[in-house]
Amino acid sequence: MDSPLRGLESDPDAPAEKIRGATREAFVNLVDYAISQRVDFVVAAGDLYDGDWQDWRTGRFLIAQIKRLTDVGIPFIAIRGNHDAESVITRRLRMPSDIAWLLDHNQPQTVRLANVPVSIHGQSFATKAVTDNLASDYPDPDPDRFNIGLLHSSVDGREEHEKYAPCSVEQLRAHGYDYWALGHIHQREILHSDPWIVFPGNLQGRKVNEPGSKGATLVTVTDGKVVGSPQHIAFDTVRWARIPVVLAEDADEDAALTSVRSAFAAELEAADGRLLAARMTLTGACAAHDFLVRDLGAAREKIRAEALAVAGVGTIWTEAIEIATSPLMEIRAQKDRTDAIGQLIQALDDVPDADILGDVRTYAATMLDKARGAVGDEHVASRSANGELPKDLRRRAQDLLLGLLDG
Repeated sequence: MDSPLRGLESDPDAPAEKIRGATREAFVNLVDYAISQRVDFVVAAGDLYDGDWQDWRTGRFLIAQIKRLTDVGIPFIAIRGNHDAESVITRRLRMPSDIAWLLDHNQPQTVRLANVPVSIHGQSFATKAVTDNLASDYPDPDPDRFNIGLLHSSVDGREEHEKYAPCSVEQLRAHGYDYWALGHIHQREILHSDPWIVFPGNLQGRKVNEPGSKGATLVTVTDGKVVGSPQHIAFDTVRWARIPVVLAEDADEDAALTSVRSAFAAELEAADGRLLAARMTLTGACAAHDFLVRDLGAAREKIRAEALAVAGVGTIWTEAIEIATSPLMEIRAQKDRTDAIGQLIQALDDVPDADILGDVRTYAATMLDKARGAVGDEHVASRSANGELPKDLRRRAQDLLLGLLDG
């Protein structure tokens, strides 16, 4: 809820208010759906907030939405995760009803619902970095009830995710519960089906590294058994996407822009009426390379114009445009040239990475300071400022230089 978003202020055309409000809108959509479908209860497996609140409005908003559920008799049960751990959130608000629970962080707690024969077992994070296997202390399943384990965990480890509350699928499967509702991983994933062990993902993608449909998982249970498969229900209002465009060798400027327009149109259709926040990357050895690199600013504006041509203002936001094309004649094939171009290529190749890393790092750090947090840690500028020389950066710089010289 209310995750900080980078880069919006640096782009005057960014639909900032729409994107900032997306996490709240997604939660409202979930509550609307739960009420309309008259679900029996709602569980949340941690990270309701992305760190401590900037002000009280974040907490008040969540409490108001939970109250909408409990006012119509729908219980709400949640645990804290690493982002909203007990030690992280300094402000406190009471749950709005006796059928709303935020489970204890000192030990596992069980909620036995009165309206359905369901027992929900879970434990909140006490601190941001919980490295103990919390699930090992969860109680045995209650007999003659549908047992749910509510757990915030990496489960068998996941790349690019901290290994919090580590455990294994085999351990969860053997515990005897009927369903494990998991948090921490933002991508929806079904780890096991007997019993069901499910990461529903997050309600709303918050950045380009969280693309695709986002929402919650609807589970239907009859006579103590899950009916069919747990169903993904989309609640996001902004759909993030990476759009790769590979240009053919004979693609000139017009052909390149036609490919761009087609790619935007296809991704917008997949967004199903939501705002599309896209990062487009153009690659390929192509005739359009010189046009694209000769004036990168103009090329990016033409690409943004293609997005407008597809759907108009407020429908597609191009969060970033990466031009990583290459000339038809590869640099390696031009090294044997005897003219100044060939000599330049040879001279550039002879410079060790270590000799240019310092200048690259200084330049990237200066640009990032001007950008004021507009890009994430994965951006080439951030990586360069941290002392890394991305492997394709040098090649792309050479391609850019040659394109300008040949022009």
